[in-house]
Amino acid sequence: MRRRHHPRTRSRCRFLLTIRIGSLRTAFSGVSTLFLLNGVVADEFTQALLALDVAREVGIERIVYLSVIHSDLYVNVPHFAGKFGVERMIEQMGLKATILRPAYFMDNEITIKDAIAGYGIYPMPIGTRGIAMIDARDIAEIAALELIRRETADGPLPLTRINLVGPDTLTGPDVAAVWSEVLGREITYPGEDFAGFEQSLRQFMPSWMALDMRVMAERFVTDGMVPEAGDVDRLETLLGRPLRSYRDYAAQIVG
Repeated sequence: MRRRHHPRTRSRCRFLLTIRIGSLRTAFSGVSTLFLLNGVVADEFTQALLALDVAREVGIERIVYLSVIHSDLYVNVPHFAGKFGVERMIEQMGLKATILRPAYFMDNEITIKDAIAGYGIYPMPIGTRGIAMIDARDIAEIAALELIRRETADGPLPLTRINLVGPDTLTGPDVAAVWSEVLGREITYPGEDFAGFEQSLRQFMPSWMALDMRVMAERFVTDGMVPEAGDVDRLETLLGRPLRSYRDYAAQIVG
């Protein structure tokens, strides 16, 4: 059965969408280089495509887009699949961009450090295939360097993809061992309880997002987030220094 909408509701929705696109056009006016980062929201894919459409319309030819590593592998994870769709648009429409593909953010751990210390377990179900976690500060610095490189180039540079990874590929037991060292007492990795993980997430995020995160964790376990050969060396050459380690980050947030 079709749901009827009050005419005022339909008009208001159209008005808000018009204002949003109009705001994008205003914001992009005079911009030469664009950094595009979309939040994990239900319409992330649409938001990103519209932003790129407007960017192309106003003549922006230099773009840095924050995607995610293995976006083409984690095909059933909604926010990964959405980002891969954006990558395909960038490539097929001939947009000149650097596509940054970060692995799991170390900074996610700030939300669970109290649980680690309080319960003596590392609760994230990341499995044993290995995750190359990266510090968000390294992501930010690399993004800034790419923005500057594209902005200062004589012309638009070719499309390139860069995997953003940390210096170590860690399993669940590896991470628990790091926390044991940092806290000075035993922290264990209890394994994976995906249903429990989803239920826990639903306490502070929408149910669609909790399922998205659960499916992502399932792919951590089956596929991992393992860097390609040369990824770490490429990033450290770009930064001119070593990548920040997970152990140092854990010690920092324990403080």
